Amino acid sequence: MKSIIVNIAISAEEFQRLYEGNVKTVFAHSIDGRSIRFPAGILRPFVLHTGVRGTFEIEFDEENRFKAIKRLG
Repeated sequence: MKSIIVNIAISAEEFQRLYEGNVKTVFAHSIDGRSIRFPAGILRPFVLHTGVRGTFEIEFDEENRFKAIKRLG
């Protein structure tokens, strides 16, 4: 399984737009410089009252479909 590590900092206000469905995807850069776009919904388990912040590892299969996400820090 392939993975990518990203640093994410989304404010509570920005995530509210994601939650309401106005925005469906998140675009980020990995720590090694690659670009990634993924469904905003995969971040829901990590939402706090301040938004979403941290370093995450996103795992995907050989067809680049999302499999799992975990917080690293």
